[in-house]
Amino acid sequence: MLQRLSIQHYAIIQSLDIRFGQGLNIITGETGAGKSILMGALGLVLGDRADSSVISPEAKKAIVEANFEIPSNIHFDEAMRSWDLDMETELILRREVSSTGKSRAFINDSPVTLVQLQQVSAYLVDLHLQFDTQDLGRSSFQRGVLDALCNHRALLEHYGNEYTQYLNLKDRLTALEERKQQALREQDYTRYLLEELSKLSWKNGEMQELESEFNILNHAEQVKTVLGRVSMALEEGDEPALSVIKSVLQQVQPLTAHHPQLPELAARLQSAYLELQDVSAAFSQLADKVQMDAGRLDFINERIAAAQRLMKKHGLQEADQLTALQDKLEQSVGGFSQLEEEIQTTARQLGLAEKNARSLALKVRANRMTQLTPLEESVRKLLQRVGMPNARLQVQLLETELREGGMDQVVFMFDANKTGHFEPLQKVASGGERSRLMLVIKSLVAGSMSMPTLIFDEIDSGISGEAARQVGFLMKELGRKHQVISITHQPQIAARADHHYYVTKQHVGTRIQTAIQLLEGDEHVQAIARMMGGEKPSKSALENAREMVLHP
Repeated sequence: MLQRLSIQHYAIIQSLDIRFGQGLNIITGETGAGKSILMGALGLVLGDRADSSVISPEAKKAIVEANFEIPSNIHFDEAMRSWDLDMETELILRREVSSTGKSRAFINDSPVTLVQLQQVSAYLVDLHLQFDTQDLGRSSFQRGVLDALCNHRALLEHYGNEYTQYLNLKDRLTALEERKQQALREQDYTRYLLEELSKLSWKNGEMQELESEFNILNHAEQVKTVLGRVSMALEEGDEPALSVIKSVLQQVQPLTAHHPQLPELAARLQSAYLELQDVSAAFSQLADKVQMDAGRLDFINERIAAAQRLMKKHGLQEADQLTALQDKLEQSVGGFSQLEEEIQTTARQLGLAEKNARSLALKVRANRMTQLTPLEESVRKLLQRVGMPNARLQVQLLETELREGGMDQVVFMFDANKTGHFEPLQKVASGGERSRLMLVIKSLVAGSMSMPTLIFDEIDSGISGEAARQVGFLMKELGRKHQVISITHQPQIAARADHHYYVTKQHVGTRIQTAIQLLEGDEHVQAIARMMGGEKPSKSALENAREMVLHP
């Protein structure tokens, strides 16, 4: 509910503070006093585009602030939380427009974007300006009206969940199919690369082994020559080292008893002799193993070269990366079959989700079908009350594919003059007809649809007499379930007000300024009388006004 509207330096409004109440709030006043300016200021704080021309000439900026009760709406709560905005006992929207054209928006004193302000405003106010009936022509609004009468919100939520799952699976299947097509295009080349790596059959650590073996084979002749010389020096030749050491050891050993240091030296010489025998045997065995193998050397050269070619081809820095690349390519080739299985699984899930969604959509349609005739008949009766006795509404339910809200397109068809020829409402209904039709529909579904504060700007245009009286009754009934704020020129409507505000224009110096007053008791009656009988109503006009207020 809109509790308070504060306006500073906006057009001819210097400073205005209005506190609205529950039920039907009526605004009347002199022509040109600023009633429509009030609507412009309210539109500004609800997110309309800013225009620096609305700022009073002597002011640097215009400020419009609106205080609302916190709405009971889960989507509103989610939006506030997602933007990290404080949830207080009341909601304060503020808009500031500077003389330079710069605009700033705030929610509970926190800066917000214009889009955020507009989204929050949608949960708070339904602003219905004269001839502003776009919602009435929208299929989503028409469907919402019918669903409100069906009272099947739980069923719609269930369908919505299934439909969302259906869409998600549909998108997933499309993505998987695209991946499959991409994989097919890449499959042949991937297999060719894998075949190259598989043919090489590289092993981790193999490069170090090959390089070591290559080094041995490449120097085998030199190693074998040197080993032959060592063997000759140790065991063969004219004076082999082992024979010389053995001869020396034989000469020293008999003398060990004749000198205290000789036993240790003889033992060390014996140990050296034995170690040298082992070294000589090792050299001999190594010499036997070292073989010249030109074929093996060529094989190693070719394998290292093959590995290096593939490394260069794939931009690899180390040979061991070849095995990781091979594993990756094998997974890619193997992943194709996994992708096929995933596509088949997703397709089955999609089929089941579609079946479930269609089943629920058919239940939704069945409910809607039961409300077509009652809606048409209720609208016909109410249109007759508001001065449109020949107007008829026809509600069509067209079958569609699965979509948001079911498998139906709801279309409102209209015949203003009982011709039997119906056309889409937005094409044939005049502005006044659409305004009254919107009022009729909103009054029908007020208790079922989630509608915020309703604001009507001169919805009574083009009507008078009994039709205006009935519009007043409808707005009064609507005000029992919602806060309604309406600008009107019709006394029959103003008489139904729970709160009556009168707008005047005052001369302050050389300027005209807007003022507003809450009328109570006789003031309310006198204002009704002035609407009927001019600025100085007669006694009979006052009596008629009092009768209209007290005994409608």
